[in-house]
Amino acid sequence: MSVEHRHSLILRQVRERRSVRLSELAEELGVSAVTLRRDVEHLATQGLLVRVHGGVTLPPSPGADPVPGPPASAAKLTVGMLVPSAHYYYPEVIKGAQEQAARAGARIVLAISRYEDDEDRAQVRQLIKDGVDGLLLTPSRQPDESHVEWLAGLGVPTVLVERRAELAGPASMFDAVASDHAHGAYLGVRHLAELGHRRIALVAYPSPTTPRIRAGVVAGARALGMDRPPEIVVDRARPLDGFVADVLRLVREDGVTGLIVHNDEDALSLVRNLGAAGVHIPSEVSLVAYDDEVASLCSPSLTAVAPPKGEVGRCAVTMLIRRMTQGASAPGRHLALLPELRVRESSAAPR
Repeated sequence: MSVEHRHSLILRQVRERRSVRLSELAEELGVSAVTLRRDVEHLATQGLLVRVHGGVTLPPSPGADPVPGPPASAAKLTVGMLVPSAHYYYPEVIKGAQEQAARAGARIVLAISRYEDDEDRAQVRQLIKDGVDGLLLTPSRQPDESHVEWLAGLGVPTVLVERRAELAGPASMFDAVASDHAHGAYLGVRHLAELGHRRIALVAYPSPTTPRIRAGVVAGARALGMDRPPEIVVDRARPLDGFVADVLRLVREDGVTGLIVHNDEDALSLVRNLGAAGVHIPSEVSLVAYDDEVASLCSPSLTAVAPPKGEVGRCAVTMLIRRMTQGASAPGRHLALLPELRVRESSAAPR
């Protein structure tokens, strides 16, 4: 069946019945839900029908009373939200999304992939099968060439959350909202430099965020006239003693007086183990954690970079509802939100 023929049949059904559910249309036409959603979005952008929750209606005629059913902007929209974790970092993003969805009269349906690519796809398939109107999508890793076919076939309005839509990458045409982690890392470097530190290092666990943090640390050090900071990669499969020994070597032999540590959990562990080795924070080495999930609960409390997680969730919902209600006619957006630095006890001038 050609695209034009499908469109003609869809419009005929809507004109005859005035309103029809998408699940019924898909079954009657013998097409997938993804294909039907793509057709409906195309027809809606041309003003030939109106998308409502779970279905479509005819647009009101000029001067006539509206047809039954709420307009798409006021419909009870269902938003599918995929995150890799519900235990670290993302709870605040989820909360922000829930708050904004409630204000807009929409509902969030959550799925968790546990940082597994196959689970990303399985969970999204189920969300679409269950009839979500749009997706807030945080893949387990930064989208690359392996994501091209998958992303292209989603078939529902989608906003990337805390993943960068890199220029010419597979996600570059998607709406996206993310914390500017390079800027956040720069704030940490600038703070240490303003205290008088000239030799700093990055301690980081590999994650989708780490490349941007590294870029911010390197660019910040360069802009502030520092040498390129050495980096220690946290390998949790490696004995902890070796990791701590590497940091001790930087502090006691290489003259490092400031550390940027990603993430909070590794920062807390490092503080405890450095203390056991006789290293006092901040008099011997200052430390800035990244994420600010539990940094305030450490002793000493940790200066930390805090991404605007809740606001990311709120902005993502606003962006997605705009895309769902306005369709392809709305300009695309890539939104970067700036983290803030929260100064606590773990940073001070070098002695």
